[in-house]
Amino acid sequence: MVTLAAIFQQFGAAYRAEYGHSLLFSHQQAMQAIVQCRTAALGGHVYGCAACNHTEYRYHSCRNRHCPQCQGDKAHQWLERQQELLLPVPYFLLTFTLPAALRPVARSHQKLVYNLLFRAAAAATQQLAHNPRWLGGDIGLLGVLHTWGRNLSYHPHVHFLVPAGAWDGQVWRYGRSHRFFLPVRALSTLFRAKFRDALQQADCFDAVPSSVWSQDWVVHSQPVGRGIKALRYLAPYIFRVAISNKRLVAVSDDAVSFRFRPSGSRDWRLCNLSPFEFIRRFLQHVLPKGFVKVRYYGFFSPGQRHLLRQIITWFSPPKPDAPPPPPEAVMAQITTAQPAPSCPYCGQSLQLQQRLPPLKRRWQPP
Repeated sequence: MVTLAAIFQQFGAAYRAEYGHSLLFSHQQAMQAIVQCRTAALGGHVYGCAACNHTEYRYHSCRNRHCPQCQGDKAHQWLERQQELLLPVPYFLLTFTLPAALRPVARSHQKLVYNLLFRAAAAATQQLAHNPRWLGGDIGLLGVLHTWGRNLSYHPHVHFLVPAGAWDGQVWRYGRSHRFFLPVRALSTLFRAKFRDALQQADCFDAVPSSVWSQDWVVHSQPVGRGIKALRYLAPYIFRVAISNKRLVAVSDDAVSFRFRPSGSRDWRLCNLSPFEFIRRFLQHVLPKGFVKVRYYGFFSPGQRHLLRQIITWFSPPKPDAPPPPPEAVMAQITTAQPAPSCPYCGQSLQLQQRLPPLKRRWQPP
């Protein structure tokens, strides 16, 4: 099986030797973490089966958010938490995309441009929703940054999951129809203006071609039912990035091949890139250290959760408190929360035999 770790293991040293002078620290860390993930380098545990004498080594994960092997359980946990916040109303998925002429500036100033993308898109949506002509109230937005196309191309955009309506302080105001949320053309114009005004205060404004500010910016609005399917679509993008090992097909000294499905098509196609070009495309989606790619605005923001509870209560008045569960039921949940690993051959529980320390300290690039 071809893996991203194997590609980095085979070509990473040569890539660093060629481009190390311009390679970001976060990119070098991501490469090394993916190579070491679930190997003896990070340590682990040795388990044994008393029934069939089977021995199993389980090495630690790197927990890097760009690793295709890590954090799948976190995506499931995040999805469960978000479903608890869903309102009993239709939802829309708004997508704000940066123009192609802005992408070189975004790639060179990722933290700045990604922050402005979030702020400008959310502010434009909130301002238009406050207009009594459309909704006339406060809205909630859940935003997720997405930087890649299906063939690993650089395509920064942000998705916002938004309830189809607004809270005016007393009652919920529904939108005009289940197919319309806000006027897309007006939202696009307002988004462009807010992004331009924010970028003017930064040092990189002069690097943007002037034609960007006269062209139409792409904003897409799509009804997504009650929002559950949209959350399932967004969840994998939060804890993984760019490409999974399942899409990798083959690797040689000259090319890396992977499958992708073009937008608007159900047929898989094969993309062949040189190893260095494949690594370059992957690394341009590695986010700056500490950057938050999931953000909440309006009554979804952490500081406004009291308002969200008020809205939920308006839709469904609280019921009388249910009696607490008996103590033995609580203890059963605690004791069965993390079952012991089982033997893949006989099914018996594996016993911990040894803890393996890391072979060396975590790698730090020069």
